[in-house]
Amino acid sequence: MDKDLTIDELMENFSLFEDWEDKYRYLLELGEGLGDMPLADKTEANKVEGCTSQVWLTYELKKGDDGLGRLYFKADSDAHIVKGLIAILLTVYNGKMPQDILAIDIREIFKKLGLDENLSPTRRNGFFSMVKKIHETAAAVDW
Repeated sequence: MDKDLTIDELMENFSLFEDWEDKYRYLLELGEGLGDMPLADKTEANKVEGCTSQVWLTYELKKGDDGLGRLYFKADSDAHIVKGLIAILLTVYNGKMPQDILAIDIREIFKKLGLDENLSPTRRNGFFSMVKKIHETAAAVDW
């Protein structure tokens, strides 16, 4: 995954594609860039509930140059399309302070990317299960 990709660039890239098949291929491409999560992190404790596919999510809280805590997530799935959805979430949330994570309107981003009208209800539910887990993490961290 392109670690320097911003959410604005991601939305611009998605807007270049006219049909869902092209967006779908781009989503798969994003997922391919994720890399593999260490097997040791693929535990029951790190599993995201509410996903049809298997999804694991871990995080690390790091102090930024400004001395403030920022969350960095890693995730993986056994489904290629879900890996692409993970790549979107990591682009949106990684490196953000917990309060900023909670303030992001992910539903609006989801809509702008065209995912609301093209993903199946089960994939949509899985996406928002990952969002819920990220929000729960952000709300629970104590820095």
